[in-house]
Amino acid sequence: MTSQPSLPPHVPDFEALSRNAGLFVEAMGRNVSNMLKPADGTAVPGAPPTELNEMARTLGLVAERWLSDPQKSLEAQARLGESFATLWGHTWLRLQGQEPPPVAAPEPKDPRFANAEWTTNPYFDFIKQSYLILMRWAEDLVEEAEGLDERTRHKAQFYLRQVAGALSPSNFVLTNPELLRQTLTENGANLLRGLQMLQEDIEAGKGALRVRQTDAASFEVGRNVAVSPGEVVFRNDLIELIQYAPTTETVLKRPFLIVPPWINKFYILDLNPQKSFIKWMVDQGLTVFCISWVNPDERHAEKDFESYMREGIEAAIDAIGTATGEREVAAAGYCVGGTLLAVTLAYQAATGNVRIGSATLLTTQVDFTHAGDLKVFADEEQIREVEARMAERGYLEGARMANAFNMLRPNDLIWSYVVNNYVKGKPPSAFDLLYWNADATRMPAANHSFYLRNCYLENNLAQGKMVLGNVRLDLSKVKVPVFNLATREDHIAPALSVFEGSRRFGGPVDYVLAGSGHIAGVVNPPAKPKYGYWTGGPVQGRLEDWIEAATENKGSWWPYWFSWIEAQAPERVPARVPGAGGLPSLGPAPGTYVRMKS
Repeated sequence: MTSQPSLPPHVPDFEALSRNAGLFVEAMGRNVSNMLKPADGTAVPGAPPTELNEMARTLGLVAERWLSDPQKSLEAQARLGESFATLWGHTWLRLQGQEPPPVAAPEPKDPRFANAEWTTNPYFDFIKQSYLILMRWAEDLVEEAEGLDERTRHKAQFYLRQVAGALSPSNFVLTNPELLRQTLTENGANLLRGLQMLQEDIEAGKGALRVRQTDAASFEVGRNVAVSPGEVVFRNDLIELIQYAPTTETVLKRPFLIVPPWINKFYILDLNPQKSFIKWMVDQGLTVFCISWVNPDERHAEKDFESYMREGIEAAIDAIGTATGEREVAAAGYCVGGTLLAVTLAYQAATGNVRIGSATLLTTQVDFTHAGDLKVFADEEQIREVEARMAERGYLEGARMANAFNMLRPNDLIWSYVVNNYVKGKPPSAFDLLYWNADATRMPAANHSFYLRNCYLENNLAQGKMVLGNVRLDLSKVKVPVFNLATREDHIAPALSVFEGSRRFGGPVDYVLAGSGHIAGVVNPPAKPKYGYWTGGPVQGRLEDWIEAATENKGSWWPYWFSWIEAQAPERVPARVPGAGGLPSLGPAPGTYVRMKS
């Protein structure tokens, strides 16, 4: 079958198209002006963002390596030329009615090129393959650059993915058949709608573009997210402690404490009743307490890692003791909350005041050797820049951290929304997970600096060099049982990183590998499980060998985990009512701290 260019059957209204083009140029000028104007209305800053400087510097180092050897540089250019010559031949044959195999094909699951015209139309097929050839050639340059240290190579690979995402022909009207067809059909009205949303998002970001990923107006904390009933029973400068209302007549005697990450809000574990891990835990007969961290401002600038341990986890354990009469708790920490929980375990082991009877670590790193792409942002130069920025206000803006996480998956979390919102002119749909993702929190200067340096930069916790409260921490002295959950596709706490971290503990560790990624692999309720999980006993040898020998289990890991929790301390007591114990209610869940916006 002969491939022919397929043009939109719709004939544009050229008068409307011209009018909308003029409005588009005018509105784009206003938006660019707003983005260049700082929030305080002073002069336009002269330097580009630090990330762009670092990207240019890193990719420049790769270029220097190739240019230092003219012969290898010529060979690399020749390879690229040969690929394009082959593509020209391929395209010529297609225009003659033949169907030669593609020179470069996208990954089967790449949604950017799903539209059929990327293949059936020789023009767009040529654009697509040109892009793929160029980007894969650039990837090879980074991989094959001689004399490049592995850290710089890793950074270059990361930044090249950002460039590749930004330059994809799927992002632009004239090089994307779907966008071109829609723009001609709507006479450019889609672009005007997109510019209106772009202006709104720049205003929401106070001059910086904050790409919307969901319809935020569809959600409200306490109304349709974070709705599990309970009471705030304790509050200090850093936390509110929520005790959830029981749904069973008896509960496990040992109460349970959740330590969520402070870089996001706790209700990822309580998005709605159907997928709430907190509700499910309560329904199994656990007395569940959850920390809700304050959204810090300049008043919290000096709150460091020790403050988060003492005023966070330890203060919560003391409050739980007052509320229930129990000295020990079981605890779970999610992401960086798990890192803080592991630090607390090591501190308690060192001081002999062990009050956490078992620990569950959810996608948590304690050994940052294989910490993945976030290490790109944690070299000495960049940490100093972050510290200088934090010194101005006493905290790191939540948007900076959110942007870093989005850059881990730029095609999915950045450019797909840029195209949908600002080119197609379609508002994103309502999605509770992405509402939570956009509900950013700040980081106190002292805490964030300690975390970046001691974990990502120096890996002190894994090496037994971290000191907190004048106590040197050694995870090998932690003897309590640990349930260590990793997820196979995690970009934030890679499965290998969690696997290697399991070796650092001195007691029994049950390493479990769930399907999917950092969020979906954890929030996987038994009623509608999307992914399975693997169990394989002690952590030994290589992760690949462990997976090969592991048992694959269908369904959610939650029931398996609860059996593990129940086995640690199976005794039950009558259910406890929040506010009826030693601590009166300070107000209903989800409390006030979670409602603080950045």
